[in-house]
Amino acid sequence: MMTTVNETVPAGSYAYTETLKGIYYGPNCVETALPKLLDTLGAKRALIVTGKSLRNKTGIVQKIENILKKTNAFGATFSEIGEHTPEAGIENGVSKFREVDADIIVSVGGGSPIDASKAIIFRLQQQGAQETSDEEPEFFQQIAIPTTLSAAEYTSGAGYTNKQGDKVLHSHQKLSPAGIILDAELTLSTPEQLWLSTGMRALDHAVESLYRPGVPLPVKKLCQAAIADLFRFLVLSKKDSKDLVARQRLQVASWMSLWPRKVENHSSLGLSHTLGHKLGATYGIPHGITSCLTLAAVVNLQAEIASQEDKEYLAETLLYLREPSTGTVDGDVRKLSSMITSLVQGLGLQKTLSQYGVPTTDIEQIAIRAVGQENQELFSKVKVILESIY
Repeated sequence: MMTTVNETVPAGSYAYTETLKGIYYGPNCVETALPKLLDTLGAKRALIVTGKSLRNKTGIVQKIENILKKTNAFGATFSEIGEHTPEAGIENGVSKFREVDADIIVSVGGGSPIDASKAIIFRLQQQGAQETSDEEPEFFQQIAIPTTLSAAEYTSGAGYTNKQGDKVLHSHQKLSPAGIILDAELTLSTPEQLWLSTGMRALDHAVESLYRPGVPLPVKKLCQAAIADLFRFLVLSKKDSKDLVARQRLQVASWMSLWPRKVENHSSLGLSHTLGHKLGATYGIPHGITSCLTLAAVVNLQAEIASQEDKEYLAETLLYLREPSTGTVDGDVRKLSSMITSLVQGLGLQKTLSQYGVPTTDIEQIAIRAVGQENQELFSKVKVILESIY
């Protein structure tokens, strides 16, 4: 049997998410896409879930309210969702949903309102299950209208922060949004640092999918293309924040970075994401910024610890970035790492752990929480990464 040199024969599987009925993209597409999705989903009354600043400082939420009012589908707007999605907001959201007799959530904003909406839907279903003993109650649905690039709308996991300050994850196939609207015009008032740093979050999704277990080959190819688009259009979006072509392309690249797929059991996240979760909620570092801190250093480490196959996926990314190879796979992985560092600097997003008040004495503990101590060598390397971004 002939095989190509050093290539692993690909094997795996793919299934689409059960819930997704449509993704619409394009400037001002919300006007037609939202009524279409409500119709497709047979929804009659929507609760808008969003954050305070989006509601009070921009006209976006009012625009969505008006579209819903035209179709008699507006129930209420709930805007008590804070960063890292605190549990109290979720409980109040559940009460509001019931109070207005809503049958769908329209989330508007970044990862926090989108994840909060999944958590609200999860709780409503659990409460329904306690109230009826017969069959399992249905999950309510969500239409997500993201204004950042963090890509929470493509997953079935709802992350929130409990009252003890720990990150909790609920996951269920039916929690993935049923409709997604990527309207670049609605992103124009997103603060620059939030927009660009969540773009780095999308880059983190795409890059780490190249060495996470269980990612199907076609999705890896989408991620490589997403990496090239994120590099190109983040720079253009920084140069001109009103450039709608760049903003729309970034929204599509964010979708490609976390392409919707049905995941039977969540495979382990990549190391940059794992560190990001440990740093984010504990020290109040926004998710996009954690990616700016950890991704380049973690990619550099892959040159030492990743399998040959995973390194080749990372190295191949240089072709998509139209960059010449260094001549070795390890060299190419390190080159990608330094390109990520330069991108973070060019976007004005270079940060350190000390800027966020992380005590040096916590570094060991963060490393333990991220990777444990069984693998002593990996543990030491993670400590070195944390020290390097201090």
